[in-house]
Amino acid sequence: MGTLGAAGGAAAGPDEKTRFYTLETFFLKNGDQPGRLNDFLSKAFLPAARKVHAGPMIFLEALVAAHMPQFVTVMGFKSAAEALSLWTRLHQQEGYSEAVGRWESEPNAPYEHTSLTLLEAADYSPEIRIAEPAKAPRVFELRVYHSPTWRQLTALHERFSGPEIRIFHRCGIHPLLYASTLFGANLPNLTYLIPFDDLAAREKAWNTFMGDAEWLKVRKESTEKHGQIASVIQVALYRATPYSPVR
Repeated sequence: MGTLGAAGGAAAGPDEKTRFYTLETFFLKNGDQPGRLNDFLSKAFLPAARKVHAGPMIFLEALVAAHMPQFVTVMGFKSAAEALSLWTRLHQQEGYSEAVGRWESEPNAPYEHTSLTLLEAADYSPEIRIAEPAKAPRVFELRVYHSPTWRQLTALHERFSGPEIRIFHRCGIHPLLYASTLFGANLPNLTYLIPFDDLAAREKAWNTFMGDAEWLKVRKESTEKHGQIASVIQVALYRATPYSPVR
């Protein structure tokens, strides 16, 4: 699992902020692949990762996405070196390589293909806390906004870090993560992840936001100053798996 390689590097200090995230997407076929992936993630990957990784981990199963079935894993790191060395540290755990081999040795392939994106958290992104799990797995919305230029992406981040977050929170939208893609598709972009208690809460929050008078004013001013600084590339909905540490 993972293709970042085997670069080494010591983990950053415990008080440093989570600065990088990997977002790995598994594109699956209907049949036994979703069940096999769930078994591997919950019984092999997660136990091994907990021994070598203290950062946030989120495991998501798609409800609505461009490709179905689909799984996404989100993992946070203090440094790029820590992210790069994870796969080596996992394979150093007793039994992990064998578990990967069993997962991949079935007659059918374990997945159609995967993609791996390296994200850098925005300065204003909150720290994801691993607290008591929610009573029921929440719905997570992953949104990716593409900007025409890096200059306009900077303007987009400035809008988010200024009035937009305040309006979000007032309307019931509380993203866990705001980030820019360092390595991945649709550059440059802003990627953010939002949990909701359920689909009804999501619909209510977005309807409130889209009709908010301050938001309409902010969007108009932003467009007049910078042009159309973002187009929506992806909106996908996921449900956290029962074993996800953040759910």
